[in-house]
Amino acid sequence: MKKVLVTGGTGFIGNRVCETLKEKGYIVNVVSRNPEKAQTKLTSVDAIHAWQPEEEQLPSEAKSDVNAVIHLAGETIAGRWNADKKRRIRDSRILSTRNLVSSFTPETKPDVLINASAIGLYGDSGDESFTEESPPGKDYLAEVCHEWETEAMKAVEYGTRVVLVRIGLVLGLGGGLLQQVLPPFKMGVGGKLGSGNQWMSWIHVDDVVGIIMHALVNEEIQGALNATAPKPVRNIEFTKTLGSVIRKPTIFPVPTFGLKIMMGEFANFVVLSQNVLPEKTQTSGYQFHFETLESALKDLL
Repeated sequence: MKKVLVTGGTGFIGNRVCETLKEKGYIVNVVSRNPEKAQTKLTSVDAIHAWQPEEEQLPSEAKSDVNAVIHLAGETIAGRWNADKKRRIRDSRILSTRNLVSSFTPETKPDVLINASAIGLYGDSGDESFTEESPPGKDYLAEVCHEWETEAMKAVEYGTRVVLVRIGLVLGLGGGLLQQVLPPFKMGVGGKLGSGNQWMSWIHVDDVVGIIMHALVNEEIQGALNATAPKPVRNIEFTKTLGSVIRKPTIFPVPTFGLKIMMGEFANFVVLSQNVLPEKTQTSGYQFHFETLESALKDLL
């Protein structure tokens, strides 16, 4: 029976990954800043170990005999950005990945490291589309993602297979994009953000978990996989579809300057146009459960 170590296991995606791993018969170890709190959320995992990811390498008991590592830990990017928030976004990804990878040796290495990344790597696409082969952008999030992936790829030196799962705008209940946008829509005061013309590369949370599991079991997969649905939409279409599914009007647009007042620098990311296609993900054999926005929202709402 294979043993998998998961970081970020109490998070929106990580919790579901742990459940799926257990359902499929894996031994699941989790590392957490707060093991006692994690224990209340993750009742089915086999072991939970303490780890301060920005400060130290993995504890020896957590990495012992591990076949795979799924690294999902990272400060949420949602919320008003200030210098401290941006530092936490960066350090929680780059320092944690550096410490994780340096915890292993060629003798103790896992067979595979599946490292979360984000489509923020690509920057703004305008009306062009991005695939896994597209170069990184030059803004703050793009630089963070590029550094993050660079740290993960150092595990290749040990002979570990590394997969970088570049996650889009995740749709699910209890977290992700819907947690941010659903409340005003339910009150009937939802609307397009900014011009509404920006592309949104969304994905159902079940497909994020599916892609991670796909990468885990298919040994020929390495490098980047885009975790985005095959049919991205513009924000105005997202707005109309969400309103239609929950049967609420969508007549209250939020101008860009209003977003900047509410969110500060984070507003620039909210109106970023990203048309990201899962080209390599699909050619690797992954079959999406939810290809259209309407099917995803109807499943969730």
